[in-house]
Order: sequence, then structure tokens, then C-alpha cells
Amino acid sequence: MLSRRDLLASTAATATAMALPGFLAPVFAQEGAAAQLNQAMDAFFQENLDQNPESATLLGMDKGANAALKAKLQDVSAAGIAAAKALNASQLARLKSIDAANLAGLDRVNYETLEYVAESRARIQAFDYGGTSFGASPYVVSQLTGAYQSVPDFLDTKHRIETAADADAYLSRLEAFAQQVDDNTERMKHDAGLGVVPPDFLLERALEQMNATRTTSDKSLLVTSIAKRAKDKGLDPSYATKAAQIYDSEIGPALDRQIAESKTLRASATHDAGLWKLKDGEAFYAAALQASTTTGMSPDEIHKLGLDQAKQISARIDAILKHQGYKKGTVGQRISALSKNPKQLYPNTDAGKAQAIAYCNAQLDAIKPKLPTVFSRIPPYSFEVRRVPPQTEPGAASAFSQAPALDGSRPGIVYFNLHDSAEWPKFALSTTVFHEGLPGHQLEGGLALSNTALPLIRKTIGFSGYAEGWALYAEQLADELGMYDHDPLGRIGYLKFQLFRANRCVVDTGLHHMKWSREQAIRYFVDHNGDPPGFATREIERYCATPGQACSYKIGHTVWTKARARAKTVLGARYSIKDFHNAGLGCGRVPLDVLDNVVDAYIAAAKAG
Repeated sequence: MLSRRDLLASTAATATAMALPGFLAPVFAQEGAAAQLNQAMDAFFQENLDQNPESATLLGMDKGANAALKAKLQDVSAAGIAAAKALNASQLARLKSIDAANLAGLDRVNYETLEYVAESRARIQAFDYGGTSFGASPYVVSQLTGAYQSVPDFLDTKHRIETAADADAYLSRLEAFAQQVDDNTERMKHDAGLGVVPPDFLLERALEQMNATRTTSDKSLLVTSIAKRAKDKGLDPSYATKAAQIYDSEIGPALDRQIAESKTLRASATHDAGLWKLKDGEAFYAAALQASTTTGMSPDEIHKLGLDQAKQISARIDAILKHQGYKKGTVGQRISALSKNPKQLYPNTDAGKAQAIAYCNAQLDAIKPKLPTVFSRIPPYSFEVRRVPPQTEPGAASAFSQAPALDGSRPGIVYFNLHDSAEWPKFALSTTVFHEGLPGHQLEGGLALSNTALPLIRKTIGFSGYAEGWALYAEQLADELGMYDHDPLGRIGYLKFQLFRANRCVVDTGLHHMKWSREQAIRYFVDHNGDPPGFATREIERYCATPGQACSYKIGHTVWTKARARAKTVLGARYSIKDFHNAGLGCGRVPLDVLDNVVDAYIAAAKAG
């Protein structure tokens, strides 16, 4: 593991870019082990891009030398899965051939980060089943995993159509999508042979979404998207006809086959929610927890952390609720009552949902002028809030963030799931904007993308513990910046979501380690968070599909806040919140253990003066 001595070896060096704190500056970036590492990182990035063409589009890099990737999608066949496993093993072997003892500063951080990624990925790949969404999933197809639920929106919102070549690439991707669906279906059969079948309620949710996607070609988003955009650009009108033909002859039948397989699995699926029901499920959960939290905490330790912090946060909420006149009932019951206050609800109509999105964008604009008081760098990208597309609302997360294109051609986007407006009362919106947007994911991610000192592969690697921990810390920072000084109900919303993340640790470990049922976990959220049943249900089902990831938020937040407290205590008058943020964010996304070492090195360097 990265040592403080390794980091401090470069303290006297001059930073290579304003984005990089001096104590992290590489010493011999063009020599020896450092040069080998830089070459390896460049090679790994291109290899990963070639294997995941969607990422080239998401980064705005599907042009020039990578233009051919715009017409492709990831190979999710058995051969493609084997190739991904082989590539990861190759990259790990090449990385370990570099003498890490001769690396210091950011070079050592880069090495440790890539090593962690490859080793974590190898642990998950050792289980010959499953897929990915927010994190590792035991299920290749569920309400959150599978091409059927991710590709249509990707093609509609991420695949740009400006020229005939872009439209041709879209058609090629439609054909690739049909193949992905069939490959996912074959993987479902393979996994079922190992006894890995989603619980009945996840299959039901997935079937709802599949049936919504499986429509007639003239109503399919896959067809209407290219039809409209090609027309807007004055392209050949035959693109709509060609897309419809691909849908009718390839995509529709592939979806029918997947729907049929899902129904077959549903007929014999159990209702058991947790990983404990699977062979090697306990080991899979341990690997998923480590990958998401980037710590070695056990399920029992995580469960206790959640319970302890939930108790502390509930006490703070209790005091504010009483001051606002909500004095009867449990904290959860009083939050529930506040959530049902008509003054806090937007109409459950398209117009009402547009009002909610407008309010969110206004909050995003309101915090922007405050950011330079605590950050020395602000991302050079634009950011906005949007509604989750209606066709994917039933199974989509309640809110999530998508990074901007690397070149700024597409803004960073915060999505809210407004399937039912009552699930998003006004007092709960602001803190989620700050979490998903600024100063949360979009600021952290935007700084990484625009950090000239980071190689491309480091700009695009993510760690849930680091990123979600930061975003939860960002919610706290928004409060410290005064965003709730005249909005006590908004502060309740902020604390409610802190409580929500603490209780996530409780229910995730409850489901997968302590054999809680889906209904027990839902009831726990409703009782302790005051969440509407629909909101709680989607969240719990998310944890069933992507185990472990929900624990990363509060664990990461705890690491970030303890690191800041440590810096303030040790440095005293020399402490600067801008310097702390620059140290923690300037190193790029890293495992939490590495983050602690980076912060300790920053403290030591600042103390030395």
C-alpha cells in the first residue's frame, strides 16, 4: 500500500500543473519505472476504450483515430466476457512488472490505483456470472442491468447525430444492440445453470421495463430518435425506414426472446432477496463490498456503523422537527408527515415535474457563486438538471449523475426520477442537487476530467467509496456554505438524506448478510427514514440487484470528514480548506485507503512548511 514516505519523496518538486499539489508532483516522470507506468497507462486506456466503445462516446472521443468505435457496442457474448477477463489479467501482469518501489508522488498514486482496480475486477470476474450497473451485480439482466434497459437511452441521449456518417453509425449500433440483447439472454441461461436467478420481484420489474421497450417500431425510441434527429439535420429520410426495419427484423425478436426467458425464470424464481441464497454468495458479497467501499470492513462492522450514525443523525433531525412544530411520533413518522404537506409537493403532472426540475436548476445556479470561497479550481464544464426519461422511470434510480463529455460538447447532467412527484417533496430536492451536481459528483468528476496532471485512464476511473463519499460530504459542505440558513426544512432534507445513507449500510448488510426479506428492508426504510413506500421499494430493489454499493456513501463520507478533521487538528492556523480540497481532489479518484495516505502526506508537507 502507498506509504507516506513515498508521497513525501516529491515534496520539494514543483507541481506539473496548477491542478496538482506540489507534494504529489512526479519526480522522474520520463524516466525508469515512471516512464514505464506512463506508457502502460496510455496503453491500458486505449485497450479499455476499444473494449468498451460506449465509453468512447460518453467521453466524446468517438472520432478521429477512434471514429470506428462510434458504430460499435461492447461485446457481451461469452467470448467477449472471456476477452475482458484476459485483458484485465494481462494489464495486471504488465503493471506488476513495473518496479513500484521506484515510484513516488502522483506516479505511486497512479500505480496503486490501477493495481487496486485490476485486482478488484479480477475478484469479481472470478465469479463466472452476473453483470454491472452501479457496481458489480450477480444478475446479468434485472431492472438495473442488461442492454435492454441501458442502450435505448444511451443511443437517444449520448450518440450524437450531425452527419450521415453519424446516422450510419447509429444504424450499426442498432444491429449491435440486438446482438447484445441475445448475448445477455444466453448469459441468463448460463447463470441459471449455476443457480443464479434474480428474485421474483426483480424479474417482474425487469419484465415491466422490457414490455415497455418492446413496442411497435413506429413507437420505439430507438426508431423515433434517429427519425427526428436525422430530419432536423436535413439527412436522408430513409434513415427512419432503415431503423424501423432493423427493429422489426432484429431488435424486436431479440427482445421477445429475452422476455420469454425472463418469464421462464420468473416461474421458478424464489422471493429471497439476498446474496446469501446463492452458491458462493457470501464471497461475492465480500468482493462487491470491497470493490464499492474500497475498504476491508466486514458486513457486521458496516451494519454497526450504520446503526450508530443513524442514531446521531436522528437526534439532530428530531430537534429541528420539534422547532418546526412537528412534535408527535417517531422521527420517521414526522418526516413522513412533512413529506405529505401539500405545500411541499409539486403536481404529479408534466407541468408539475417541469416546475420541480426548474427549482433544481435554480438551486444549482444559487450555489455556484459560493464555490470559489472553498475551492481553488472550478470545473470548466456546464451542468444542468433533467428528468429521467419516462420509459425507464419504473426501474431507474431515484436520482443520478452523468459526467460531461471530456471536450465539453455535452454538459454534466443530474437526473431526477419523477415517476411520482410525491416521492420528491420540495424540501428533499436541494441536497440531492448538491450531491449529484455541485459541489458533489459534477464538481469532483469535472475536476478530474479537467486535471491536466492526470493521465486519461485516471480521469475516467471511478471509485464508489471516494466519489459517493465526496458527494455526501458535498451535501454537508452546502450546509456549511449557508444554503439552508433561511431554509430549515431544506436542512431537514439534508439530514434526512444523511440518515438515508446511514440506513443504507443497515439494510444492505441486512439483506445480503443477515437474511432480511425485501419487505423487512422496505419497512425499515419507511419507518426510520419516513420514505414513501414506492421510493423505499425502488431503493431496496436496487440494493438487491447491486449489492454493496449502497454502503459506500456513508463509509466514504466518514473517511472524508475524518480526514478533514485530522488536517484541521494537526495544522491549526496552517489549515486551509482550499488546500485540503485541492489535496483530496487533486490526486484524482482513488481507493479510500489511498486517500487517507494522500491526506496524511498533504498534512505532513503543510506542517513542514
